[in-house]
Amino acid sequence: MSEEMPFERPLIELKRQINELKSFITENKFDLTEEVQRLEERYNKNEEEIYKGLSAYERLQIARHPMRPSTLDYFARIFEKFIELHGDRLFGDDDAIVGGLARINGTTVTVIGHQKGKDMKDNLKRNFGMPHPEGYRKALRLMKQAEKFKRPIITFIDTPGAYPGMAAEERGQSGAIAINLLEMSKIRVPIICIVIGEGGSGGALALGVGDKLLMLENAIYAVASPNAAASILLKDAGRVSEVTEALKITSNHLMEYGIIDEIIPEPRGGAHKDFEAQADIIKKYINKHLINVNEIVVDDLVNARIEKLLNIGRYLEVSEELG
Repeated sequence: MSEEMPFERPLIELKRQINELKSFITENKFDLTEEVQRLEERYNKNEEEIYKGLSAYERLQIARHPMRPSTLDYFARIFEKFIELHGDRLFGDDDAIVGGLARINGTTVTVIGHQKGKDMKDNLKRNFGMPHPEGYRKALRLMKQAEKFKRPIITFIDTPGAYPGMAAEERGQSGAIAINLLEMSKIRVPIICIVIGEGGSGGALALGVGDKLLMLENAIYAVASPNAAASILLKDAGRVSEVTEALKITSNHLMEYGIIDEIIPEPRGGAHKDFEAQADIIKKYINKHLINVNEIVVDDLVNARIEKLLNIGRYLEVSEELG
């Protein structure tokens, strides 16, 4: 899969010129150091300008990048040990959601997240990160287990949305999501939720009710996938760029509206540029927020979580004189 995104093409061309010039210097023994330095300075300046001025649609492209780190990539790098648990005890297992036990700095936690595939075979196995009802029921089973043994819960959100197929609806897709929303709101252990890539629709919300909601810099979080919104609202899936800008779904927008608690920075160009560095950054944020939420009395924690949900949204009061 190509790693190049359309807005990165000027950088790709400059990098090609730099590499060709360096090869020419090596082969012909010419001193063109100043020319190389000028090109590298130009590259660094352009790179900074491009990544500072990313549009919502360009951030969506980064969030969907095929090489972007997945939940399991982070599990392997952030936690000292991860033991995966399977099945919802009702129907079966769902590879679009992974979860189990892990340790971070000596603390045992329950970790759960959406999992997209790395290639076509893996994507077919994981249904492109779109869970069926049994995936959400598995997640809830693990959360209830965490509550029983007083383990903090950490969720990683990265899905285009819950699978909309007939089989999923027959097995209770909407009900499974609704139950997760209800149960997560009152689970009596700390919950930290992190949007690592694409947070789409109810499929993302079903793992997104917590005490702290964090979001990677180039992730997106939306009530509906921009593609679906373009098809539904504008009757034209080709206008996804326009809809992405209008939906206000980037980390900066959601921080401004008070929906998320903190933005986790990414390496320049996106998390796929440096898996290890991104994992280290996320780990620092998890540790910080785990310390904070662990200090809160359980009743206060649950009450604050519910209050936080009730306070989401803005509205205008129209005076009676204007009415």
